[in-house]
Amino acid sequence: MTSQLLTETNLAALNRANNGPIMTPPSVLVLGAGELGLAVLTALAAHPMRPRVATLSVLLRQATLDSAAPAKKRTIQHIKALGAGFEAADVVAASVEELADIMARYDTVVSCCGMELPKGTQTKLAEAALKAGVRRYFPWQFGMDYDVIGKGSAQDLFDEQLEVRRVLRAQSATEWTIVSTGLFMSFLFEPAFGVVELDSRTVRALGRWDNEITLTTPGDIGRVTAEMVLDPRGEGVNGVVYTAGDTISYARLADLLDERFGGEKFTRELWDEETLAKQLEAEPDSVMAKYRGTFARGKGVAWGVEGTVNAKRGMKMVDVREYLKDVKLSVAEKES
Repeated sequence: MTSQLLTETNLAALNRANNGPIMTPPSVLVLGAGELGLAVLTALAAHPMRPRVATLSVLLRQATLDSAAPAKKRTIQHIKALGAGFEAADVVAASVEELADIMARYDTVVSCCGMELPKGTQTKLAEAALKAGVRRYFPWQFGMDYDVIGKGSAQDLFDEQLEVRRVLRAQSATEWTIVSTGLFMSFLFEPAFGVVELDSRTVRALGRWDNEITLTTPGDIGRVTAEMVLDPRGEGVNGVVYTAGDTISYARLADLLDERFGGEKFTRELWDEETLAKQLEAEPDSVMAKYRGTFARGKGVAWGVEGTVNAKRGMKMVDVREYLKDVKLSVAEKES
């Protein structure tokens, strides 16, 4: 589809935000359309500057585009309804050169391909963006403050995130922005993670009860990312910006669970660093055990809401109390 022309006012604003002239309206490519990718696409499509600024596309596997599976067909139709186009490639199987050929057609690339991809994929995507010469790149760094966590943490996946940052910082041709979001809020309630078990009314602290964790919903991450893509205002140029729906201690989380569900209080259990180290020793390949061990240290996993992009711009975000309104305690409650 053809983008509408920029107004002089919006073009001037975008030029200032990006520290240089933009001769044509920028185009945006989002890599992936999972939970986060769809949230980013939706927020970009709904952003006030979208009609005048961006040509929007999403990169998916050809098998997904051709799939007859109802769920995938619904996703494709939803993306089409947003006014987005498509590119086809498998980010795992494709070479740096193949990915770069696609990315080169776009001004801005936002990677929403998650951490479940094979080791080396995130580095490959960054290298492809640089080889393509894209003006701006948003790597998959929608999580913790990896610089503070540092190398050698229990979660070895984080070391690759640090390598991506090293690659980006070693060059100056492509601008990059990292959006640090903390943990996806929904992840806190994943039974396998072990922090909140609704069925047994159990809540656990990782490390200490006063340790804090920053949490943001995918929808809010999408909104903040769209702001950084379409209305950066000079923020996050070759650097990190922070967002947070909530920053909360495990003790406060337990209080909110008791408040939300009433009746018998949640059982509170402490998984201290020694306990978590034993869990990891017993299951050295467990991704969840690696996450828990890293979060228990309390480093690089929480920051104040007041310094975030959303706070500075007055964006209302979903906090834990609000999120809990839609969380169901039991199967019976879910069906009611």
